[in-house]
Amino acid sequence: MPAETSALPFPGHGRVAVVTGASSGIGAATAERLAADGFTVVLAARRLDRLTELAARIGGRAVELDVTDQASVDALAASLDRVDVLVNNAGGAFDAAPVAEADLDSWTRAFEVNVLGTVRVTKALLPALRASGAGDVVLMGSTAGLVSYEGGASYTAAKHGVHTLAETMRLELVAEPVRIVEIAPGMVRTEEFALNRTGDAAKAAKVYEGVREPLVAADVADCVAWAITRPHHVNVDLLVVRPRAQAAQHKVHREG
Repeated sequence: MPAETSALPFPGHGRVAVVTGASSGIGAATAERLAADGFTVVLAARRLDRLTELAARIGGRAVELDVTDQASVDALAASLDRVDVLVNNAGGAFDAAPVAEADLDSWTRAFEVNVLGTVRVTKALLPALRASGAGDVVLMGSTAGLVSYEGGASYTAAKHGVHTLAETMRLELVAEPVRIVEIAPGMVRTEEFALNRTGDAAKAAKVYEGVREPLVAADVADCVAWAITRPHHVNVDLLVVRPRAQAAQHKVHREG
């Protein structure tokens, strides 16, 4: 019988986890959670100052990374002797415009970060993940990758791309010792996601107005940690997680 790694006091002991987009939000929470679970964590993102502070606090290693820059990704790969887990968290939404008013620069950015960035990093680290003998690739998707909605086309199209990327890699790597896990959160309240999308603090606050207990970054980090600490013959293909107040993409209970 395979060992129940989740029963161990430190289920990540001896395993190296790389987390992209680790300077804030879900990425930072995931890095913190995995470090607490005994993983050696490599925190990667563009904002090195924030990374360095967090890495010092959790005992991880900070590496400057721009997932849209191949040279930056190659430098990350070259700096790593071992990789057991890759959490492709870098991503985001950058507008809320209808297709008729599409800003193609925003669309390009959404695909570069969410889709092509994920491909770049995964491709670069896949040899090390294979060599580990029990590698995990986690893709941070979204319920927006499963259901479309008005005003979200650039983001929903990109996250649909992440979803099909996960499905395709799972098919292509089925004979290899690498699991492909997709986490698809619904409404998560973080300090930057809605603000980056709307560009306005008041509009960002409206997204969560009246919602009792939207998810927070630590909730999603908990899902990541659970999925990658299952016995390695168990693959969590897709984990959809929403706050109880959000029954579906268009059905959110708001009090008051």
